[in-house]
Amino acid sequence: MEPATRSAGAKGGAARRGAGYELERQLRGGGAVVIAGVDEVGRGAWAGPVLVCAAVTDLTPPPELPGRGGRTVRLTDSKLLTRAHREAFAEILPNWLSCHAFGEAGAAEIDEVGMTEALRRATERALAALPRRPDVVILDGAHDFLRRPAASGAAWRVRCEVKADQRSVTVAAASVLAKVRRDRLMGALGADHPAFGFADNAGYPSPQHQQALASDGPTPHHRLSWSYLDDLPQWRHLKKTRSLQPPSGQLTLL
Repeated sequence: MEPATRSAGAKGGAARRGAGYELERQLRGGGAVVIAGVDEVGRGAWAGPVLVCAAVTDLTPPPELPGRGGRTVRLTDSKLLTRAHREAFAEILPNWLSCHAFGEAGAAEIDEVGMTEALRRATERALAALPRRPDVVILDGAHDFLRRPAASGAAWRVRCEVKADQRSVTVAAASVLAKVRRDRLMGALGADHPAFGFADNAGYPSPQHQQALASDGPTPHHRLSWSYLDDLPQWRHLKKTRSLQPPSGQLTLL
């Protein structure tokens, strides 16, 4: 399950430090013009898609929100923001960003090809939907899941950075937009499956989710290759085995 949300705003009236443009300026110095920040949500869920947002800025100062006690809420990793602040940023960011786009891979595709390949596909869908191909893509984390064989097309120029969603404005914006969009999607899916509490748990394991699985079995939105089915003897026969292996290959990291 995703880490618990912490309230935005720092102690003693000082503003919580927001994401900056350190990474983007480094890449601009190396000649990159269009820099896309990418983040995903839903990787560890039991149900629903993995959803990716790709965001591009022009390096102007990011929007801020008023907080309690005169504090300023700054754009950062979505997990460090309250739900209300994420929703507020999600209303502002689309008009502030130069452009952004989403991509996703659903439960059936995840079951077929595995999470790493599904995440790569979702990310490529988001990047392909941008009006211009990015010169560089910033990925949150240490793993370049965009790597692919050179014969399959032009490789992406990638910069991997741990905690990029706290250091890069573009990745932070992607983090917030992806989280809000997927939460809304899971809430809509939950309307047809109220026992699972998707509006609250977004498809991640929770007591309500686990109880509904045990009694009702998985919905069409559940990932049937996930190991949680091993603990549900009455539904274990539904478990799927992956048949398609992801492509291999290397992509040089920036």
